[in-house]
Amino acid sequence: MTRREVLAGAVAAAGTACRSMGREIMDMPAPAADARLHYGSDALQFGDLRLPPGPGPHPVAIVMHGGFWRARYNLDHIGHLCAALTGAGIATWSLEYRRVGNPGGGWPGTLLDAALGADYVRELAGKHHLDLAKVISIGHSAGGHLALWLAARRKIPQGDALAGANPLALHGAVSLAGVVDLRRGWDLRLGDGAVAELMGGPPEKLAGRYHTASPIELVPLGIKVRLLHGTEDSVVPIEISNNYQKAASRAGDDALMWVLGGADHFAVIDPRSEHWGKVEATVRALLA
Repeated sequence: MTRREVLAGAVAAAGTACRSMGREIMDMPAPAADARLHYGSDALQFGDLRLPPGPGPHPVAIVMHGGFWRARYNLDHIGHLCAALTGAGIATWSLEYRRVGNPGGGWPGTLLDAALGADYVRELAGKHHLDLAKVISIGHSAGGHLALWLAARRKIPQGDALAGANPLALHGAVSLAGVVDLRRGWDLRLGDGAVAELMGGPPEKLAGRYHTASPIELVPLGIKVRLLHGTEDSVVPIEISNNYQKAASRAGDDALMWVLGGADHFAVIDPRSEHWGKVEATVRALLA
């Protein structure tokens, strides 16, 4: 059996499985990556690379996993999303990063790792036949924050702790139930105070940090942004995505939001879900 047939079979099997899925996707073993590669010197600065069949050049999705930026959640669970996108012809570069609870995790290390890992796509491109003109970021929950922040990095002024000299240009960005407004996430005490843990304190004391770390405060981003959020999400309320879309559109961005009726927080990363087709179609459209 060829690798293409294996991928196609896995995707087909996922599509015929139970249509009402929950957080069990977090605990299910995902298909193995083609390679695990380090983009930095820390043990947690690595990514999982999955490549579609064929010679390329392949479009690329930089994938950011969620888990409220905390150390107890790693990239393993997002491997299902990565395998499904790779089966659809898209290379995926799924990033691990230092998180709250890891040495160097939290602000600024978590964000700087995301930036370093994203820029490493330039190093991967030649050897693995990646198309640098077709790169997007996509992330779930806290990873949705990081995915949109990667798209916003070029707006950060030099001299700021999060500034980068030459951020990788992205063709678009996708947030799946993302925490794309850190101030509102603080107000709502999402994840029992996860935003405060990431940022090191409240926005009234750390306004500068919040301004350059929160995607909603950096609009317009100047690229296409797509947000997908379920109406039954009890982890990150849909208002956060809705408010971001409105703010970005007012600022002049091409920002669209898809409301997924009946979807919970995890349906957007589960290829077995009835909502997966919308996620895949959104990624394909951005990379077309």
